Amino acid sequence: MELVIAVDISQSMDKEEQEVQRAGYVAALTSQEFLDAIEVGPIGRVAVTYMEWGGVDEHFVVADWTVIQDAASAAHFASKIAEAPLRQVQRTSIASALEKSVQMVQNNQYMGLRQVIDISGDGPNNQGGSVTDMRDRMIAAGVTINGLPLMMKSNKNTWQAMLNLDHYYEDCVIGGPGSFAIPVRSQEGFADAIRMKLVRESVGLQPPPNIQRSAGREKIACDLFD
Repeated sequence: MELVIAVDISQSMDKEEQEVQRAGYVAALTSQEFLDAIEVGPIGRVAVTYMEWGGVDEHFVVADWTVIQDAASAAHFASKIAEAPLRQVQRTSIASALEKSVQMVQNNQYMGLRQVIDISGDGPNNQGGSVTDMRDRMIAAGVTINGLPLMMKSNKNTWQAMLNLDHYYEDCVIGGPGSFAIPVRSQEGFADAIRMKLVRESVGLQPPPNIQRSAGREKIACDLFD
């Protein structure tokens, strides 16, 4: 698998949330569950890169493409994430982040059996054009887009609670073979959600019913904020 971890650093993500996010990825990437999933995969290794994103053309590669195949390579990759300085930007362009992620997959030196974009964020696309148009273009390029909607402020942030960010990600962001989204509703559950996501992506399993898309509800108006 070629995996782009694309992480939201827009202004709505405060310093504490960014630190929790970083720590969650470091813990998940070095977890025994993730390493075991890689080992039982078809090749026994994954190529991964970690990119932070915000508005249009605001993309920051924190840890460049690395092959993870054992504890040492995982720890080396995770250390780059842990040691990088935190940054914050103004806008939230999921569309631009998806486009950049696919470019990174297409221009690297690897030829994986699968190409996956793992995108996390705490708000809707609000810059860079139609997120659904970009999603469809990226899926047509052969990638799978999985989501990690961050809903840790849903009880305090009125617009986020009204939006149902998990539904937004299901309807407007994710797509491709076996795609899924796992909402994060508390800081305590962040690391577990990331670990679950990385494990499923590494072994290429279909998502279980509890993280499949919701049925029987009104669809989100994806272009509401575009």
